Amino acid sequence: MKGFVDILAVTVIFTSISSQVKSDASKHIYQKGDPVPLYANWAGPYGNPSETYPYYSLPFCQPDPLKQKKQSIGEVLNGDHLASSPYKIDFRMEHELQVVCGKNLTRHEVSLFRTAIEQDYLWEMYYDDLPFWGFIGYVGPGYFIFTHTDFKILYSGDHVIGILAMNTHPAELADGKEVDLNFTYAIMWQETNITFDKRMDEYIDISRHLPHNIKIHHVAISNSLWTVLILFGCLVVLYVRVLRKDIYEYASDQESARDHEETGWKILHADVFRYPKYKSLFAAAIGSGTQLLILSMLILVLGLTGLFHPYDRGVYKTALIISYAITCGVAGFFAVSFYHQLEGTDWMRNVFLTGCIFGGPLFLSFCVLNAVATIYGLTVALPIGGIVVIFLLWMCLALPLLLLGAFFGKVTDWHFQAPCHTSNCPREIPALHWYRGALPQMALAGFLPFVFIFIELYDIFDAVWGYRVYNLYGILCIVVVLVIIATAFVSVGLTYFQLAAEDHQWWWR
Repeated sequence: MKGFVDILAVTVIFTSISSQVKSDASKHIYQKGDPVPLYANWAGPYGNPSETYPYYSLPFCQPDPLKQKKQSIGEVLNGDHLASSPYKIDFRMEHELQVVCGKNLTRHEVSLFRTAIEQDYLWEMYYDDLPFWGFIGYVGPGYFIFTHTDFKILYSGDHVIGILAMNTHPAELADGKEVDLNFTYAIMWQETNITFDKRMDEYIDISRHLPHNIKIHHVAISNSLWTVLILFGCLVVLYVRVLRKDIYEYASDQESARDHEETGWKILHADVFRYPKYKSLFAAAIGSGTQLLILSMLILVLGLTGLFHPYDRGVYKTALIISYAITCGVAGFFAVSFYHQLEGTDWMRNVFLTGCIFGGPLFLSFCVLNAVATIYGLTVALPIGGIVVIFLLWMCLALPLLLLGAFFGKVTDWHFQAPCHTSNCPREIPALHWYRGALPQMALAGFLPFVFIFIELYDIFDAVWGYRVYNLYGILCIVVVLVIIATAFVSVGLTYFQLAAEDHQWWWR
């Protein structure tokens, strides 16, 4: 009994102690005076967000010792290069003036800062996982560097809500001369009513949610709907006035139909279902395309569920890579299954093509871009550790799922059942006008879907290569559905016109 009482007493003591220890950087909960993690990330020109260098590639003040943050694979893919900062900003502790360091800038260091200021360099830091930015200096009658930073930090209860850095006290950097500078900072805290779960909302570009900008998306969707209806009406008219008449004549009076000379698509019944050229490559393209379609839908669903928060470092790219690896099974299944329907026999070669038709060019592009980024010392250069992780993810997850999907596609007993027989000798294709060629039809087939999604692509590209944050996943989902419908309608219409021109090689188009 006494032992039980002792155990109960110890449990109560540890429970009371743990309930008092509230400070936790992983949960973003702090008490007054607790240290809050602050990391310096990168510095780069404002006009080119893709060109970012490690923060300490410029001769800023460094802490002693300088520590690199252990990063997740998502942060590595995002190009983050987080390192400890010399600024000490404890929770709700205000300081009017603190010295960061005194530096004697050499001529070379002055030259580095002058070049950065001339190209409008800014830096990025993270305070409690909140990003904030500041410019290094400005060009006036000379080159001036900011030597003082005022930190204004918002808090609510025991959470950090926001941070703003204001750079002041410019000092001139003369070309070819050494300069002695003192870098300082001040800290001010201000309470706010914003809750912790809403603290990321301010990072979304407010201008994109103004009524006139939202109206642009609504008008674009409305125009896309009308275009889809017009395409559908054109297909209905085509069926009612052309196809139904021909089908009715064949069904009602076959003898009379034999007496008439066949023209257009009606004479291709023995060639239209002839297997396409390079059927293994064709099946691989079908499988890989199906995978990319499902991958896109999966990413959209994850975006609709709110998984991708603004400036949640690397979550989107991590989800994209893992989702691609998981959906490799879909590519293997559909590619091999369709390849067997086309009476293919070398299914291992088909699996190899399926794995390389998209991954191969992507890998080559990555090698070139990563080599260039490494040579120039950019933060987006993927280190060896990140490359090894992705390679292991491919070998241990993507490749086995690709082979597993291919195996199920091979054993699935699906047969290609054409509604009419295929002749032994293919029919000669007559000379066609230039506008019926493959390239003009490809351009026309891609033009309408591109018009549908142009507005969203502009915002997406601005988020990829600019400073905007894209989170209109609901509107994007509607637009993608409209693009798929429009692509289907355009494909049906152009396939009919191709067959009407007695061109039976429609598979690849």
